Amino acid sequence: MAKITFRIGTNRIMRLSPTRMVVFSFAVIILIGSILLSLPAVSNSGKSIGYLNALFTATSATCVTGLIVADTYTQWNIYGQIIILCLIQAGGLGIITLATFFSALLGRKVSLKGMLLAQESINHFSFEGVVRLVKRVVLVTLAFETLGALILSIRFIPIFGLKGIYMGIFHSITAFCNAGFDLMGGYSGEYSSLTSFNNDPVVIYTIAALIIIGGLGFLVWKDLYEYKKNKSLFLHTKLVLIMTVLLILLGAVFFFVFESNNPLTMGKLNFFEKINASIFHSVTTRTAGYNSVPLNEMQDISKVATVLLMFIGAAPGSTAGGVKITTFGVIVAAIFSQISGSSETVIFRRRVPHYVVNKALSIIGLSAMVVIAVATVILAIEGGSFINIFYEATSAFGTVGLSTGITPTLHSVSKLLLILTMFLGRVGPVSFAIALTLRANKKDMDMVYPEGKVIVG
Repeated sequence: MAKITFRIGTNRIMRLSPTRMVVFSFAVIILIGSILLSLPAVSNSGKSIGYLNALFTATSATCVTGLIVADTYTQWNIYGQIIILCLIQAGGLGIITLATFFSALLGRKVSLKGMLLAQESINHFSFEGVVRLVKRVVLVTLAFETLGALILSIRFIPIFGLKGIYMGIFHSITAFCNAGFDLMGGYSGEYSSLTSFNNDPVVIYTIAALIIIGGLGFLVWKDLYEYKKNKSLFLHTKLVLIMTVLLILLGAVFFFVFESNNPLTMGKLNFFEKINASIFHSVTTRTAGYNSVPLNEMQDISKVATVLLMFIGAAPGSTAGGVKITTFGVIVAAIFSQISGSSETVIFRRRVPHYVVNKALSIIGLSAMVVIAVATVILAIEGGSFINIFYEATSAFGTVGLSTGITPTLHSVSKLLLILTMFLGRVGPVSFAIALTLRANKKDMDMVYPEGKVIVG
């Protein structure tokens, strides 16, 4: 794999693979964002929020999570909010994607190494045509965010006045990037997140549509756009679309059944509002972070279902997090193949290579270990309800941002753990593990070991 070499004069500083470069780029933008957000000038109070809380907010924004230690509207002035919005946009698309886009826009030739970086950044199959795809990704993103901002502004202006335009822009970007930051908390709690908009299908379904589109992934957009010409879709696209629809519908039905009679969540809503709230919560658990019902008042069974959906997440190469629906789909298909006695994993009459199944297993296994370990340590530090802490840890890893409200009260060590968890969730546990590996032992890679027998199951 190609390496990216940084030099000052004739001295080599570091040599990074595309995977490491992606991880490094996220770390750099988080560092810059944390320094800016720790400045007193960006807080409404004129006092610094403190570096740890600034680091937490910068990580949450860059990793498009949405977990917060202070209400976004109340804590940050317009400068702080714009910094957060820039971090969300850069984190959603990826700093390498944006750098490639502006380089191409200025007419500069993108090198082979640059194309490899862009390929890694957007999870494309190959680097051929990747620069053209990057330009489309950024332009389509801006187009959807602009359309979403226009629709939301029309609804927000009657409520918030001309500030509704800014509110529309902010929430359109955060929704499309699956970030979940909102500016509703500054209005005496009346519009806390989207809890007062269950009777407003324009707001609810515009934000839900932005979340879904942002979570489909760049490759899926390209494949759908070229469907008229190719008359066929990649297996990846088919799996993403079917799993997306299936999880949204199953989640909506589940939340309607278990929360429609809960007086603390959907019990007081009419039938139409319950439908809206059920669908929206099923969508937002796919790593978006908005909520239209009080999450801390949900029944434990609904919290468990939310944890599962947050862990799965959305599609690869998108603005969303989680282990990804394709990973989950491959594992489900592999299980059914084993049950049916087949040695091959088959999806829609297409064989899935064994290395893909192994990678999916590695991602699921590593991710589960991270979430369980983080939740266990935080529980040991904080005490309290395990389901709420497990909910918070999964939300951080899935870069969702849904919270039962315990994040601001956590100990500094717990916050640091969640910061690391959000970072792992955004760059991916496997990518992070590769980035930490200093070098591959070629001798071991080429060596063929004798087969050993192990009984499992």
